[in-house]
Amino acid sequence: MTMASVPNFSHAFRQALTLTPRVNAPAISEQQTNNPDGFFIIAGDFNHANLKSVLPKFYQHVNFATRGNNTLDFVYTTNKNAYRAEPRPHLGYSDHISVMLIPAYRPLLKLTKPVQKQITVWPDNATSALQDCFQDTDWNMFKEAATYNNQTDLQEYTETVTAYIKKCIDDVTVTKTITTRANQKPWMTAEVRRLLKIRDEAFRSGDKAALKTARANLSHGIKVAKHQYAQKINNNFSDSKDTLPSLTTSPCHRPVTMTHSLPDALNHFYSRFEIQNNTPAQTLHTSPNDQVLCLSAADVRKTLSRINPRKAAGPDNIPGRVLRECAAQLTDVLTDIFNTSLSQAVVPTCLKSTSIIPVPKKSPVSCLNDYRPIALTPIMMKCFERLVMHHIKSSLPNTLDPFQFAYRPNRSTDDAISSTLHLALTHLEQKDSYVRMLFIDFSSAFNTIIPQQLIHKLNLLGLNTSLCNWILDFLTGRPQSVRVGSNTSSTTTLSTGAPQGCVLSPLLFTLLTHDCTAKFSSNHIIKFADDTTVVGLISNNDETHYREEVAQLAKWCGANNLSLNVSKTKEVVMDFRRNSVDHPSLTIDSLAVERVSSTKFLGVHITENLTWTTNVTSLNKKGQQRLHFLRRLKRASLPPPILTTFYRGTIESVLTSCITV
Repeated sequence: MTMASVPNFSHAFRQALTLTPRVNAPAISEQQTNNPDGFFIIAGDFNHANLKSVLPKFYQHVNFATRGNNTLDFVYTTNKNAYRAEPRPHLGYSDHISVMLIPAYRPLLKLTKPVQKQITVWPDNATSALQDCFQDTDWNMFKEAATYNNQTDLQEYTETVTAYIKKCIDDVTVTKTITTRANQKPWMTAEVRRLLKIRDEAFRSGDKAALKTARANLSHGIKVAKHQYAQKINNNFSDSKDTLPSLTTSPCHRPVTMTHSLPDALNHFYSRFEIQNNTPAQTLHTSPNDQVLCLSAADVRKTLSRINPRKAAGPDNIPGRVLRECAAQLTDVLTDIFNTSLSQAVVPTCLKSTSIIPVPKKSPVSCLNDYRPIALTPIMMKCFERLVMHHIKSSLPNTLDPFQFAYRPNRSTDDAISSTLHLALTHLEQKDSYVRMLFIDFSSAFNTIIPQQLIHKLNLLGLNTSLCNWILDFLTGRPQSVRVGSNTSSTTTLSTGAPQGCVLSPLLFTLLTHDCTAKFSSNHIIKFADDTTVVGLISNNDETHYREEVAQLAKWCGANNLSLNVSKTKEVVMDFRRNSVDHPSLTIDSLAVERVSSTKFLGVHITENLTWTTNVTSLNKKGQQRLHFLRRLKRASLPPPILTTFYRGTIESVLTSCITV
């Protein structure tokens, strides 16, 4: 085993294997633990063994035969694009050909250019100054200035309040421009950079004594910076939501290829369902006895105090940190804005605006659909939505479909999976029976909701008319723009769908589909938000009811403006009969549904033989991959209790997921 210097990696390791990978796995794993940022190369005659079965984080580079027609010699590394393998002639009398590894790895520093961005720096007294400012503010003057003829202009009222909050934030904070590079270490500080410059100047001057002193100071400065970084990670464990993001912040991201027309093209693509909506938005008639939802100041303050300060701010640029730290000072004015909104059944445009950040799903990107839209909405509105969501959930009747497991008390994904498997296993105990499971995939399910259809269903479920009208206004007239780097698209106004970044969207979709139930007793439709599965319990080879059920589901989707993505919809057939027959394929809208031996359902792999091998292998691989972060924590010298907490929260939780099923 030798070590060499490789860009972006702390160490480089090479190892030649002649035994099975399982024998060497502990030694390799130990080296990874000691050097979590190292680069590993493992090569040798593996015969028919597979290293990824025990070390799934390694990638194999040889894709051609190395002995006759068989590929027996493999090269594994910890970087997917490290090398390109090419065949070469035999060496001497060897019956194996030679393998030439041509470096294909490009350092991150060359892949991505340095990025300059503006950050907001909070001085030590900024939070207390902001609290004092808000405490001394007469918030009533904003409402009085926006009131005309005893009617409050909610849009003006909200805009002036949010603008004032933003102005106060600007007064107590400092904006500075920083440069980030792809290979920048997370513990790097301004002090370490200063010491680096002093060392370089001493080296160029030729003063050996000064260079020795500068190197010693730099070494001490790096130790201090690493200790501070470790302390920062340690502090993040006080809130489990902050733990993993602080570790996964990595420069190894896939940059978005930028063209000036990309933001507008993406905005047009994300709003493509608007043209399909021909249903005008009309409010429901409100009866005199209709009770308007009124939020209490205590509930608003509790919601504000629970904001995650690490979440990105929305288009209003008001960070969650301000709303959380100044919850006591902002509760009264925000409670008044929220209740005014509910009483008027109007949502201010500034609160329902959305800024979309596209993130590549894969690399390289080949079409607009390869960008995943990450919607940023005002954090203030997210708090408002949580309060409304709590009221909606408490108002729902007990007669809702029992096979809808999302947003129901004492229900979880485990219950949905258990119910699905229980139905299948119970039926398979019967004579001459088998099961067909159809795993439905919707195309942009949330983006196709017709608000007018939704509020009629909500009204039938017993929600008061004023709240239904508020939801209608919340979903219509929503400004949307796409931001890529420093470029922003023009604004588009949407009145179709529910933004995926909104708190209410999953619940609203769940209520939209509450009437999507099975027509025949031999079928069951299992739902968890937009994850929908049809379980067909078939006897005596009679699939009439199952196929009719699928046809009815497709018809229901058409009536509710939901688009079935047949190409991603999968079917699994479970048939353990000795004399089983070939099962004819299922079609939806004249398109054949792909039949697979295994598919993922709510995080669990369901197989046609109902065994857990595929799922256990997947969980083992996922747990192995997360060991990298545990190694980084150990490298940062965090105490054992922190390592144990992290292991239980991020690795053990994966290995024991759905353990009750």
